[in-house]
Amino acid sequence: MLTSNGPAPRLHLVLYIEDNLANLALVEALLERRGDVTLISSCTARDGIVMAGARQPDVIVMDIHLPDMSGFDALIRLRDDGATAHIPVMALSSDAYVRQIEEGLAAGFFRYLTKPFKIAEFMEALDQSFDIADARRRAGHPAPHATAPGGDERQACQ
Repeated sequence: MLTSNGPAPRLHLVLYIEDNLANLALVEALLERRGDVTLISSCTARDGIVMAGARQPDVIVMDIHLPDMSGFDALIRLRDDGATAHIPVMALSSDAYVRQIEEGLAAGFFRYLTKPFKIAEFMEALDQSFDIADARRRAGHPAPHATAPGGDERQACQ
């Protein structure tokens, strides 16, 4: 919320890598309710990795089952790239067995949420990732993106 006496809120950039249009639309609708988030998206892991390097989002939310590579393989590529290694990556997957969740967290996902997800838990995880991004900026790491709310950079999914 903007006030005439205070500064504009800190805007956060979320990259959602998801090939299912219904899931993408749900997350988009949830994030539109927040005035501090801009969403960009990709339908493939490869394009999402490129977007992450170019745009430096505060958090990446990623499905595990993507058409071109698994979310686990994409996470490895993100971690191996110095430009994206610091970005928290949250898994959002229908793989809901305890073993799968444990494997995801052990692989390096910041959080592992299962579909259908709890909205409050999803928002809490986003806020935690934003706290990490804000702490990095306060520590002198460069600010990532410069995007206003409503900026639209979404890959068309088919």
